[in-house]
Amino acid sequence: MCTAITYKTKNFYFGRTLDLNFSYNEEVTVTPRNYPLCFRSIEKLEKHYAIIGMAFVKNNYPLYYDAVNEKGLCMAGLNFVGNAVYRNPQRGKTNVAQFEFISYILGKCATLKQAVAEIKQINLTGETFSDDLPVAELHWIVADKNGAVTVEFVKEGLKIYENRAGVLTNNPPFDRQVFNLNNYMGLSAKEPKNAFSKTLNLKTYCRGMGALGLPGDLSSQSRFVRAAFVKLNSVCGGSEEESVNQFFHILGAVAQPRGACVVGKDGYEITVYTSCCNADKGVYYYTTYENHRITAVDMRKHKLDEVQLYRYPIARREDILFEN
Repeated sequence: MCTAITYKTKNFYFGRTLDLNFSYNEEVTVTPRNYPLCFRSIEKLEKHYAIIGMAFVKNNYPLYYDAVNEKGLCMAGLNFVGNAVYRNPQRGKTNVAQFEFISYILGKCATLKQAVAEIKQINLTGETFSDDLPVAELHWIVADKNGAVTVEFVKEGLKIYENRAGVLTNNPPFDRQVFNLNNYMGLSAKEPKNAFSKTLNLKTYCRGMGALGLPGDLSSQSRFVRAAFVKLNSVCGGSEEESVNQFFHILGAVAQPRGACVVGKDGYEITVYTSCCNADKGVYYYTTYENHRITAVDMRKHKLDEVQLYRYPIARREDILFEN
């Protein structure tokens, strides 16, 4: 399962955790403007906006998990198993396969407003990329510095929700996730006051009691509440170092250590990687489960009019500074 957030200081930031019990050996991947983006049912994009993000590259095709384009438009797909519904190709619609969705939107759209307009014309199909890659059941967060939306293709059709919290996890559907926040409106980053009874002299006995009741488990609904609370109460300076550091601390509140979530007989779901992208500057930062050092790839240090992918295998070995 996964958690994605948006964050704004002097710049706009976007990122996510990828929580799974396996990895496809994903890489930070830069798709330059002239690298052809091919699609199964529509014309390929010979020229498009440059994109940077985390992708599994198969047959030279970047299957993006999360990414940002050179205009600052961001997008991530998160598991939505049991609720995502894709359809067969339809006449009069822009038929886009599920695995093409991020590349298509980020390649073509410069702003959230443009992306929403484009998504309304899309019929998302369930075509597989290859026989060995099953269709991923996902929903998406799409954002720029002016706002965010959640996009879900469900049994009833396309749903686009304004995402004022700037947070997305997994099930249940987004409207139910937001409604569930009503149950936690009494939480506060400040010390609580005694509202229980005037006849009882109740007092706080440690710090942090304003957040009593904040769920601490790893379910997607609890992670949604926890990420929203931590993010929306976050205090941060405006420098790049402070902003990136704080972003990783926010997502650290929902990180999954090996052993806490058992999958199958011998598997464990872990936070495979955590990403943070400065959408204004095109710098993609990440950490992995095995390596806590922040690694960065700067899209704009490449020639963005090239026709080849730039690929960076991610760091999977811990980097420890010994001081003696």
